[in-house]
Amino acid sequence: MKSYIETERLILREVISSDDEGMFELDSNPEVHRFLGNKPVKHIDESRLYIENLKQQYTENGIGRWAVILKETNEFIGWSGIKLIKESINNHQNFYEIGYRFIQKHWGKGYATEAGLAFVDYAFNEMKVDALYAYADIGNKDSRKILEKLGMYYVNSFEYDGEEEVWYEMKNPNL
Repeated sequence: MKSYIETERLILREVISSDDEGMFELDSNPEVHRFLGNKPVKHIDESRLYIENLKQQYTENGIGRWAVILKETNEFIGWSGIKLIKESINNHQNFYEIGYRFIQKHWGKGYATEAGLAFVDYAFNEMKVDALYAYADIGNKDSRKILEKLGMYYVNSFEYDGEEEVWYEMKNPNL
């Protein structure tokens, strides 16, 4: 596994313990959680626990969500990356899902697309996965636009955790 990926404006790397304040800023914002079940975190310890869970994913699965760092300022602006989903979601199990979440002041600047494209490339060319999947709240039009910019295709809508979701997929063009 690479230790980091560099894009034009971003550095993508494993999340580390010192990302806790940025992670708390991200996940304590109710607007960030509007399409994520409306459960923003209340205390920084919840963010620290999330970081520990991410580190465990790296160990167990060799991949997980990575920190997105803005090159210009070296600041944590969110996370993106590939996660191995072992549970069953929309009749899929043990699949690679691409995702992202950004601090609100960094929305609309193309960072999710830039990071996402780097991870699509990484998944298909380095990890050699057959396909990538993603899902988003049916009402989250911005997230859906990003998935489509990454080259993903809408497959169906389904219910997950009491929410109406949309399912996207993308096959590895090299296989």
